[in-house]
Amino acid sequence: MELRGRGSYGVVFRAVPDEAPEADAVALKLALHLEDARFAREAELLSRIRHPAVPRLLDHGHWQPRQTLSFPWLAMEWVDGISLYEWALAQRPSSRQVLQLLARLARALDATHSAGGLHRDVKGDNVLVRHSDAQPFLTDFGSGHYVGAATLTGPAFPPGTLAYRSPEAWRFIPRSGKIPAIPYSPRPADDLFALGVTAYRLITGKYPPVPNPEDEEAWLWLPEELARWTARVCNARCVPALSAVVSRMLSLRPEARGSAREVAEVLEQAARRAGREADVPLFTGEEPRPAGLFPRPQHVTVQRPPRPPRWPWLAAAGLGGALALSAGGLLSVSRSAAPTTSQLAEQEESRDGGTVAVGDTALTARVEPERAPSEWSPIAVDQPPKPLPGQQRPDAGGRCPGKMQVAFNGGCWTKQPVDLKDCGEWGGVEYRGACYTPAMPQPRPATSGPAERDNSP
Repeated sequence: MELRGRGSYGVVFRAVPDEAPEADAVALKLALHLEDARFAREAELLSRIRHPAVPRLLDHGHWQPRQTLSFPWLAMEWVDGISLYEWALAQRPSSRQVLQLLARLARALDATHSAGGLHRDVKGDNVLVRHSDAQPFLTDFGSGHYVGAATLTGPAFPPGTLAYRSPEAWRFIPRSGKIPAIPYSPRPADDLFALGVTAYRLITGKYPPVPNPEDEEAWLWLPEELARWTARVCNARCVPALSAVVSRMLSLRPEARGSAREVAEVLEQAARRAGREADVPLFTGEEPRPAGLFPRPQHVTVQRPPRPPRWPWLAAAGLGGALALSAGGLLSVSRSAAPTTSQLAEQEESRDGGTVAVGDTALTARVEPERAPSEWSPIAVDQPPKPLPGQQRPDAGGRCPGKMQVAFNGGCWTKQPVDLKDCGEWGGVEYRGACYTPAMPQPRPATSGPAERDNSP
């Protein structure tokens, strides 16, 4: 019936059966690339999930415009709604409504995890809120995975969105900067952390600090700093019970987050027990409107303490690592001239931190025919604002040592002879229309015997 959007790997249509045009519409996702294995994996994962907050898979197959071509497609339940943050901006929900909404999403995650699957890209733009009854739906399983599925991602990270990445995923890259041969393997706790980021931004209008040990804001994850930026601190209208669950999902320790089922039960219980203060809208509608999708709270300045160790949560984990709860003023952190990881995420608010996979969120996005295909963001193309740990640096003249290397953002990058659509699978970024991966120094040959060799991870 109409083209509703497009992503890196597919286009999304609102469609009806040709033989029954009066039938209910479906969401039809068509692959942009021949025999894209992501569609088969998404179809298998969706076929295993049974939950009212996950759009049902209705059918799937291959479209063959010519005998030698075959493009996968999926047909799913149509959700007539808008993305989560847009809904919140228009409706200004209360704490009780958010508790109920998050509980339904946690139940959807529990159904996914119980089926042996992972979503791997939970965020506001992958949640649609239905117009008719304000019920949320967890969508876009194009980045999902399930036990037994073939691995489609190379080192070091699987698909996902920068601002929603868990602390354990950031810790996966060692201080040496050497990319491990085996990619990071997400767990259900990663989905819960991403749901916590989604909830935090829904309540406060901004992302929490990115738990990257190399980021300028890593000190905010020290145990003594956690109480300064809880959801209730940044928005006093948020009830303590809601703030507490968000803090739990944002815990540095994966085991402290619990399971999706446990989080859903806590949310449902909090929604039932909350008093009248839980029915106060989280925003008045008079907050300053930023350039992004959602109002940003006002800030006060807090002096930054001395720089902590490079890996602050090693100490935090030993002290429990759970987020503390507090009330008080709003937080603002002085930043260096170079953008931090969290600043980079905020700059992409209109895209909710980045576009991943096919993107069911395209159902509510405008289609811009004049947009060049080179602007379709492939998986994991966020350019880091500074060199990665251990990455080679250019010399004083701005030259890199390798013939195929170029310098940008303070580091050396190696050009890869792959299509941009596959750049994310190589762990690369897009730069001037080509795919580049970070240039890492070659390991030195061992000069000692096996008994003396350093085998530390």
